[in-house]
Amino acid sequence: QVQLVESGGGLVQAGGSLRLSCAASGRTFSGSRYAMGWFRQSPGKEREFIAAMNWSGGSTYYADSVKGRFTISRDNAKRTVYLQMNSLKPEDTAVYYCAADTRRSMPTMIPRNYDYWGQGTQVTVSS
Repeated sequence: QVQLVESGGGLVQAGGSLRLSCAASGRTFSGSRYAMGWFRQSPGKEREFIAAMNWSGGSTYYADSVKGRFTISRDNAKRTVYLQMNSLKPEDTAVYYCAADTRRSMPTMIPRNYDYWGQGTQVTVSS
């Protein structure tokens, strides 16, 4: 089992920044590589891909809506993945989830490919 815990959400004004963290614990992945992703979901909408990366390869992917504003990164020693969010907009308001795909080394944008999810953290951007 893998446990993922997000933190760092909150209320911010438009144009501001937040950094989300996702700490992984549990199952040991020594010698293997797995992909990590960030998704978000607003009321009445489907879960939306935001960003993803290979755990140790450094390959990253972004949704067009956040490209140039958000940055995904990781600290392998801390087993933590980050999402730096800059120039936030009211439409970025959502619950943000991190997820782990333990079956693939390369990240994908498909939520059903991820087998472990955090509980989510609320991000609210005021206008």
